[in-house]
Amino acid sequence: MKDSNQGAQSLDRRLLRLLQADASLSHAALAEQVGASPASVWRRIRALEQSGVLGPTVRLVDAARVGRGVSVMLQVRLRSHAAEERRGFEAFVHGRPEILECHSMSGEWDYQMRIVAADVADYERFLMREVLSHPNVATSASHFALSQVKYTTALPV
Repeated sequence: MKDSNQGAQSLDRRLLRLLQADASLSHAALAEQVGASPASVWRRIRALEQSGVLGPTVRLVDAARVGRGVSVMLQVRLRSHAAEERRGFEAFVHGRPEILECHSMSGEWDYQMRIVAADVADYERFLMREVLSHPNVATSASHFALSQVKYTTALPV
């Protein structure tokens, strides 16, 4: 049984690597590349979806080609760390499409976000009218990306 489980884990990892590179591959194409049957691949993918390992299938969009070529790392410090205040700020974050990522941080800053904007003026508007006007934001620091050296969504599996 243990050998069978290790075989399934190995198959799962190979499938995850392939799907992270190209989620449009058919079950037949995946099966050919991992040396398994299409039915077995279908079952493994279904199990990975049901367990939450695999989330929704999406397509990546080039930010610059859709007019969102400015990328900014924004650090935020809150006025209050009370649970209700944090929830309110996080609800604000979830409602803002410009914010692609947001992490609660240890250390000097409470949150770090990755924001996309059309240009510097667009970012300034967002920062001044939205972020800094939020009642629980005490201060922030912005860092503009000059170029993208590496970007991947693929996890090492």
